[in-house]
Amino acid sequence: MTDLDVVDQDDEQLDQAAGHADFDAFFAEESATRPREQLTLYGTTYTLPESLPLLFTLQMERVQDSSDPGDVRKMLATLYGGDVLDTWAENGMTDRQLGVVLIYSAGNIRTPGSVTMQRAAELYAEQEAGKAAAPANRAARRAKTKKQKRSGARS
Repeated sequence: MTDLDVVDQDDEQLDQAAGHADFDAFFAEESATRPREQLTLYGTTYTLPESLPLLFTLQMERVQDSSDPGDVRKMLATLYGGDVLDTWAENGMTDRQLGVVLIYSAGNIRTPGSVTMQRAAELYAEQEAGKAAAPANRAARRAKTKKQKRSGARS
């Protein structure tokens, strides 16, 4: 690199600092250098995005209590493209398998290579065990509260 190259780089940085920040160019350049994970499911190879799309994150919050397949369809399309929900359902995918694929994908979008399929399955099982424990805990709290009300005791 010559002294002239350094001056040109400094001029570009000053131009950006002077009021024109080109995020389109910046994000395109940054995106091209980030590693991307691939997965194969039902004979199709999917390339995961280089980072978790904002639309996916927003839809995840919205659809977590939804039973509308259209909501899930939109959410999956942001990660895998197309109408994968129908394709996967036609191939016999279970809700557990979908959960494992989503955990695997989210982990590997954030940090490629960080989550194995086995680890994603373990995380899914832990998540499901936590959901199952919550009602039992809630029932125990309710029973304790009822008992306290009958005895007039307070904790």
